[in-house]
Amino acid sequence: MTLNSTLRDAAFRWIADDPDDGSRAELQAVLARAMGGDAGAAEDLAGRMAGPLEFGTAGLRGPVRAGPNGMNVAVVTRTTAGVAEWLKAHGHGGALVVVGRDARHGSEAFATAAAEVLTAAGFDVKVFPRPLPTPVLAFAVGRLGAVAGIQITASHNPPADNGYKLYDATGGQIVPPSDGEIERAIEAAPAAVGVPREPGAEVTDLLDRYLDEVATLPMGHERAVRVAATALHGVGAETLRAAFERAGLTDLHLVDAQAVPDPDFPTVSFPNPEEPGATDLLLALASDVDADLAIALDPDADRCALGVRERDGRWRMLRGDETGVLLGSYVLSTVDRTVLPDPLVATTIVSSSMLGEIAKAEGARYAETLTGFKWLVRAGDGLVFAYEEALGLCVNPGFVRDKDGIAAATLAAGFAAQLKAQGRTPLDVLDELAQHHGVHLTDQVSLRVTDLAVRGRLMAKVRETPPSRLGGVEVVLEDLLPDADVVRLTGEGVRVVVRPSGTEPKLKAYLQVVAPVTGALTDARGAAQERLTALRADVEELLA
Repeated sequence: MTLNSTLRDAAFRWIADDPDDGSRAELQAVLARAMGGDAGAAEDLAGRMAGPLEFGTAGLRGPVRAGPNGMNVAVVTRTTAGVAEWLKAHGHGGALVVVGRDARHGSEAFATAAAEVLTAAGFDVKVFPRPLPTPVLAFAVGRLGAVAGIQITASHNPPADNGYKLYDATGGQIVPPSDGEIERAIEAAPAAVGVPREPGAEVTDLLDRYLDEVATLPMGHERAVRVAATALHGVGAETLRAAFERAGLTDLHLVDAQAVPDPDFPTVSFPNPEEPGATDLLLALASDVDADLAIALDPDADRCALGVRERDGRWRMLRGDETGVLLGSYVLSTVDRTVLPDPLVATTIVSSSMLGEIAKAEGARYAETLTGFKWLVRAGDGLVFAYEEALGLCVNPGFVRDKDGIAAATLAAGFAAQLKAQGRTPLDVLDELAQHHGVHLTDQVSLRVTDLAVRGRLMAKVRETPPSRLGGVEVVLEDLLPDADVVRLTGEGVRVVVRPSGTEPKLKAYLQVVAPVTGALTDARGAAQERLTALRADVEELLA
């Protein structure tokens, strides 16, 4: 690729408007190489200038780099200026906003920029004294009565990324039309160099109050349980240990190599507990210490994955749906019906439908929402539990209106302690749920793309020429447009949901097979697995 004058001039304008010395120098160096004929630098520059990063309901996420299509101080400054104008337009001028951060590259500088822009705009701003899990920020918004909360985090994205997550006055993540309103306000914001910034935000620490609430979760009286855990180089280890201690759970073993926050994530290529290899060190530790339960947090500790020992002694991580129904059934069993006679549990349209069967058997209400916790926490009154298959769990909607890996991990450990005292394991509970409600097997086909237009073409292909059969059964298509860019294909005991990811350059298909248990559970699982294998092959061909 060669540098053209339009790209060159756009880069010069961005450099002139960038208030940060480091990112300005970074872009100048790339531009200089491109002007010198370096084709790779020209391509790099084109990628950096291809933005701006789109502000959606997940906020911003992108690589930490100079230019409008990256996470940097200039982008965060203009974004926060837009957020400030949006808050003022909704009558929240001068109100309280809380700013938190994780420990990724750039997080401290980005959080400082956001706090200073809000302070200069006349808001009462409180900031955390150190990197803390995202659930603590969500807790603080509700506890302090803030009109918004900003967490600088890229959650479980690759090491090169960072992001900007926004909570509104409900304590939950923003939903439409707020994202569109904010994006237009960002577009109208002045160049970053012209956005006023002012220090003076108040440092506040609500961690103790958050931990006090976590300790009130319904964990029973048993505490004899050994847990192996990892924070995957994120910010969760210290808070998880403190939560366990506050709850009386003292036999915790952390993966030392992954316990200290490290933005380079040296032992994992992709710090997501769902990714192959990410939990290898955890499962090795669980085996070494003879643990009863393994727990993996993602880097900002809002997601939680559980690992269990199979009956042959091997360790494996549970799928998100297995963890969801396991903890969902437990939470429902702890609800005091004299206080909350009509509890609600919720999951998403791509998660296992078993939670609905459990709710029906327990006389509880059940809701399915679009993907994302922004929708789940708005599922209805009386919500006691929500989960999504991507390891998001909310066991504590009364004080965190979002997924919370710390609270979920603590509750899971308490539950495991009760099971251990009864001579049972989480696998026994999963077997019992399958016996009562049928075998529900889930899987996912994930297609990573470099050109986002590929996702649109594939979605159009499925809509225009839908398959008549999948996994050996007839299926019908349901199109969820205009509410969501999602198609659902359903047949007898089969369901496939296809959608573009909202946070990653992927097209995802979520598979489910349901089989009744009429004889031996192992036979039902075997038959369901055969159907799931056939279904996966058909879906892979569909999306090829």
